[in-house]
Amino acid sequence: MGGVKGFIEGGIASIVAGCSTHPLDLIKVRMQLQGEAQGPNAAAQNLRPSLAFQTNSTPSSTVHLRQATAARIGPVATGIRIFKTEGFRALFSGVSATVLRQTLYSTTRMGIYDILKHKWTDKETNTMPLASKILAGLIAGGIGAAVGNPADVAMVRMQADGRLPLSQRRNYTSVVDALARMTKQEGVTSLWRGSSMTVNRAMLVTASQLASYDQIKETILAKGWMKDGICTHVVASFSAGFVAAVVSNPVDVIKTRVMNMKVVLGQRPRYTGALDCAMKTVKAEGPMALYKGFIPTISRQGPFTVVLFVTLEQELGGKRKRPNVKVSQALEKLHNYSKYRHNKTTAQKRF
Repeated sequence: MGGVKGFIEGGIASIVAGCSTHPLDLIKVRMQLQGEAQGPNAAAQNLRPSLAFQTNSTPSSTVHLRQATAARIGPVATGIRIFKTEGFRALFSGVSATVLRQTLYSTTRMGIYDILKHKWTDKETNTMPLASKILAGLIAGGIGAAVGNPADVAMVRMQADGRLPLSQRRNYTSVVDALARMTKQEGVTSLWRGSSMTVNRAMLVTASQLASYDQIKETILAKGWMKDGICTHVVASFSAGFVAAVVSNPVDVIKTRVMNMKVVLGQRPRYTGALDCAMKTVKAEGPMALYKGFIPTISRQGPFTVVLFVTLEQELGGKRKRPNVKVSQALEKLHNYSKYRHNKTTAQKRF
């Protein structure tokens, strides 16, 4: 890949991967919001602690904690509940925002990473140091996130809408409707709410995902464990997805909560920023709350990364290799024809 082609190929692969794994992403968002108070005056007893720092230990608080523990459910149960209460279509709530997000965010990050990769790759060894891969991922992810933040906010809100009471739901009809109403009701700055967390998360995801994929693939091929083919691509991409999920999940939880926060003019928002959200979350729910939704995260990140890189390597990568074969065949035919003409001319001169 190179230049504009890198942006187009990366964008297509990302849209395919994003749409394929959208239900898992929706379940992840719902789980990350579990334990968050629904109203501004909601008490901490509605939260399930995960190694939480408890200051009081009264019988009444123990009852509340037991009730909250029972209320929290896993990814499979979350998916089933969404299907039963909201219908099958609810699993694809916000898919239009996903398409826009991948078009803006992933197209940008994949294209920039590809440009930097070609520029920083050693021409003699055809390799790139791991530190350079990570740096390229950080730069590409940060720029991509800044471009795609409005679509990211819309996607999170549309995915989370079903968990709110009917009176509090936003009921966006599409990503265009979401962006328009957010701008009108909350101001244009609302489109970049949580952007600091989005940029940080994207830098971590891109650096860990793209850099680890390239590094793992190169290691597999260099050690001779597997040949360059679809099996290698699947192993390398799933491993990269796991690394990305572990690295990014805490930031993702905070990002989801800040983006989903409803701001009413004249009222103090629940969180003043990402750091405030992180501190309140850890204090009320414990440090492991930052890994809420990890199972659906890896369940989504793994397949997403596999689809992303396999699409690039198998479908679009094959197209890049075929022209080289054709060129070599053409050159060989030209060489044979020149040799034939030379022999013919030599024979004529003899007679």
